[in-house]
Amino acid sequence: MNFALLDCPTGLAGNMLLAALFDLGVPEAVVHEPLAALGLQDAYRLELEERRSGGLRGLHLDVQLLEAQPHHRHWGVLRGQLAAAPWPEALRQKVLAVFGLLAEAEAAVHGHPPEQVHFHEVGAIDALVDVVGVCAALLWLEVDELVCSPPPAGHGTVRTAHGLLPLPAPAVLEIARRKAIPLASSEGMPAGELTTPTGLALAACWANRFGIPPTYIPKAVGVGLGSRSLDRPNLLRISLATAAETSGAQSGAQQQTLLLQQAQIDDASAEDMAFLAEALRQAGALEVFSQSIAMKKGRSGTLLCALAEPAAAEALRAVWWRHSTSLGLREQLQQRWRLPRRIVQLQTPLGPVRLKQALRPDGSWRGKPEHDDLIELAQRHQLSIEAVRQQVIQAEGQLHHQQSDLESDLTQ
Repeated sequence: MNFALLDCPTGLAGNMLLAALFDLGVPEAVVHEPLAALGLQDAYRLELEERRSGGLRGLHLDVQLLEAQPHHRHWGVLRGQLAAAPWPEALRQKVLAVFGLLAEAEAAVHGHPPEQVHFHEVGAIDALVDVVGVCAALLWLEVDELVCSPPPAGHGTVRTAHGLLPLPAPAVLEIARRKAIPLASSEGMPAGELTTPTGLALAACWANRFGIPPTYIPKAVGVGLGSRSLDRPNLLRISLATAAETSGAQSGAQQQTLLLQQAQIDDASAEDMAFLAEALRQAGALEVFSQSIAMKKGRSGTLLCALAEPAAAEALRAVWWRHSTSLGLREQLQQRWRLPRRIVQLQTPLGPVRLKQALRPDGSWRGKPEHDDLIELAQRHQLSIEAVRQQVIQAEGQLHHQQSDLESDLTQ
């Protein structure tokens, strides 16, 4: 598996990403050939130059337009041309996905159907060069997995074909909303656009996730520079890497990026706290847990924590504001390793029981019966929970023996 990391501390734009891919060694012909197949070989010129930003080197890409761009070309027309392009299917599907996301976002913010999105919004020549070029380059590099850091979107205003728009650009916010992409703060950075709709759409369609990368060993690094002068290096980096072998990886455990939300509460009853915890679970929290803490002025309080997928952040915040007395909420992304797991139906003399199993590093399965099923069988047969549990343990042991005998027969 070819693993890549996209680090964009000062934002994300299509030309910066394409420049970084050229810096990785992607031949220009990889980009020119699919564009020529669209009849665009005489419509643009790539000006690629090594520069420095904030003392750091990288490649800067400027797409020079050599002919006037059409003014009345809609997404519906462009989609037909892209679908009919004589490209490999993988390239066609990726390019259509990126432009489709751009068209949907632009249509949503302007309030009309995607098919009516104008050419200058999603199909300008420079956007075609960026999208087709980046997709062709990533396919040429055979990137299977991409992890992207949350990009800062910028603040202030930007001048567009629709006039002066607020930042983050409306289409950027819409793409981030649709794909649940975390946007990093641009506090302390100069006003201006840092992440473009094209850049974010490319990342949205290629990244497997946004967040902190796993432990890795970099093999090659490409640096793309932005055009603006900032108070820091204006660049993004894409690294080809291999995942570092850790005890978790060797065991087959899976790494996840999860969102941790926390609040300290000292003015809610136990009943209200229980209601809040259940509301968080219903809104998508994977785990909700608490611990007693000592707060200011010697008051006893509770630290309530919710663990969830990053995409559930907004829904969970709504629960905190609606059902808790807290005036603030802390959030952070965390990495966790989880063993592969499954649920099997175990047949016992008393009836079926669901068994939660986890795969240990040595290849064995560790099982635990669902407590609700134990209660149901205990009530049905007028037995104690412990008596039911013992029968389940015996049935599970017999199942393990049967599986071991079957594996032994298959290996003989």
